[in-house]
Amino acid sequence: MTYKVTGLDPTPYRPLFGLSDEELEKRGIVRMAVTSPTFPCRVSLTDRELGESVLLLNHTSHDVANPYKATHAIFVTETDQEAATYVDEIPPVFQKRVLSLRGFDKDGMMADALLTQPGEADAGIRKLFANPAIATIHAHNATRGCFSARIERN
Repeated sequence: MTYKVTGLDPTPYRPLFGLSDEELEKRGIVRMAVTSPTFPCRVSLTDRELGESVLLLNHTSHDVANPYKATHAIFVTETDQEAATYVDEIPPVFQKRVLSLRGFDKDGMMADALLTQPGEADAGIRKLFANPAIATIHAHNATRGCFSARIERN
């Protein structure tokens, strides 16, 4: 079994880059400077460098017409970059975090879920995908609950 972890498409965020703080605030977005190594960009799937500019905004990670519809705050680096893709490999943002892995069926209903400790994400992903009912997995940072990345069968 093989899987693919993909960062978010940066296209919807590019028009936000360089807007004034006031313009961002009107859209419910906050520009922040990275002050610790815990600002994970959801496009690159990497923690960003100290002093780098990121946008904190709301993202709908599971846009379904059922009770599992989900939105939460995420960070996006305020630079032009392409969405990261990792095949059978764990992205840097998974490596040092406790993750909540949530497996969803073809209808977007949660079929199973589990927590993984740092270094256990690969095993957790493979365990969930052993269940043929699971079509996709959403990784969330367990501590703050925010969406990290979508994982698909490859």
